[in-house]
Amino acid sequence: MPIVAQSTETTDWVSRFADEVIEESERRAPGKRVVVASGLSPSGPIHLGNLREVMTPHLVADEIRRRGYQVRHLISWDDYDRYRKVPKGIPGVDEEAYQQHIGKPLTAVPAPEGSAYPNWAEHFKAAMTESLAELGVEFDGISQTEQYTSGVYRDQVLHAMKHRGDIDAILAQYRTKAKPAAKKQQQKPVDEAELEAEEGSGAAAEDDGSSSAGYFPYKPYCGGCGKDLTTVTSYDDDTTELSYTCNECGFTETVRLSEFNRGKLVWKVDWPMRWAYEGVVFEPSGVDHSSPGSSFQVGGQIVGIFGGKQPIGPMYAFVGISGMAKMSSSRGGVPTPADALQIMEPQLLRWLYARRRPNQSFKIAFDQEIQRLYDEWDKLAGKVADGSALPGDVAAYTRATGTATGELPRTPRPLPYRTLASVADITAGHQDQALRILSELDPANPLSTLDEARPRYDKAEAWINTHVPADQRTIVRDEPDAELLKSLDEPSQQSIRLLLDGLADHWSLDGLTHLVYGVPKVQAGFSADATPKELPPEIKTAQRTFFALLYHLLVGRDTGPRLPTLLLAVGQERVRALLGE
Repeated sequence: MPIVAQSTETTDWVSRFADEVIEESERRAPGKRVVVASGLSPSGPIHLGNLREVMTPHLVADEIRRRGYQVRHLISWDDYDRYRKVPKGIPGVDEEAYQQHIGKPLTAVPAPEGSAYPNWAEHFKAAMTESLAELGVEFDGISQTEQYTSGVYRDQVLHAMKHRGDIDAILAQYRTKAKPAAKKQQQKPVDEAELEAEEGSGAAAEDDGSSSAGYFPYKPYCGGCGKDLTTVTSYDDDTTELSYTCNECGFTETVRLSEFNRGKLVWKVDWPMRWAYEGVVFEPSGVDHSSPGSSFQVGGQIVGIFGGKQPIGPMYAFVGISGMAKMSSSRGGVPTPADALQIMEPQLLRWLYARRRPNQSFKIAFDQEIQRLYDEWDKLAGKVADGSALPGDVAAYTRATGTATGELPRTPRPLPYRTLASVADITAGHQDQALRILSELDPANPLSTLDEARPRYDKAEAWINTHVPADQRTIVRDEPDAELLKSLDEPSQQSIRLLLDGLADHWSLDGLTHLVYGVPKVQAGFSADATPKELPPEIKTAQRTFFALLYHLLVGRDTGPRLPTLLLAVGQERVRALLGE
């Protein structure tokens, strides 16, 4: 359906790319559906850095789809890549035993012990597929194992071998003498690390197909040991006879490449071949591709050999992670979309990728910052609802909350995340207590069932249970602190009396917020309604002192959850007892 592209002067980054992609697609293949692409290697947990490889084209594809165009977002599962190394910390994996599989296709490596899936690649693909479904990402998945082993790429493989001299000439422009190995950098802890998408098949130190017998852009998997530690020793263009020897087990074999499906093109040839084969118009790539000789740069020249053109697409920046230290020990140090979706709603995670241009880095919070992030998200939702949000913010919000096919499921009553987290913390899994507290937040519109606050409540509870250290959890006192109560001076005793006198009339979230902030104002001779501009600076100091006293009397610490939430959670009768009434 021909629709006029939107003006790039007033639209967000997604719309601007959609304009460019539509225009380029019409130039290359008029009237055909638009093709955008992502590539993921299931060599281990597919992390949040890899997710940017998917979300960037997803958002663009969805915008194109909203405009009425046919669009295909394909994800190439690079499951025919070689198994390069054994990831650390994967449950059910004996790292020493798995060394024997290095060099095999990922689909030929056993799944971790206890997995319900037939091989390594399927195990890690499944987790990502489930997360993408929750995120509302619509895509066509292509298994490169299936493509190669079924002979789908046979003509492309033969074409690459026939033009190996041309490919070699392009690669030769970027080959340099090997540099001495650099001193290995110390691994950054996961809460400071930046996660980037892997470049693809064997992107790290890939063998580009050169040998003493010449250059060959194809690498067989050995018929003896199943590994790619092979060297092609000869090839005949007329008969397509290819001979190779295995450097691992010594196996040698001569096959007809026109009938042989146990091998693949080397990565720097494989990627541009796929661009041409699938007609890809848009595909982003990591910042590591900006250097001369990178796969994207070299592929831009090699793709012409296959009769195609390089896709347009941005270089995307790294994704940072904060607050993953606790989980990383059991996850191999790589937080995944499933990890993020355990503690945040899909809309929030989509928003993080939608609101930043691809070349802007950002962090995904697993620590206390997630509460501030949710406050920001809820504030934006309010602005969108009342019409005061900026156009770019509205666009990011709209892309986060739904797709061209409809809105994502949402929490019916999106109560503040920090409040839900505090309630989950204090009630320690007792849902009847959680419902009691949450129903008192707004007496005029009480919560009737915890399901009204789900799934946000469940996400907040998961965050408390998996990312808040035990020494930061809230434990309410069983008995009043008699010694502290006895030692209070007259002003402190007066502040407690003022609070207790106002509890009954202020027993709601807003009411208690007004009360706890108002007590120090009243003690200083001001109205409880006085604004910060009307008050001297020392009032803030008095408020902090009062709050610390309440925390000590209620939970035995200087700090804790927001006091109004804490008071509701403890309950009025117990609060009165702990405060010495």
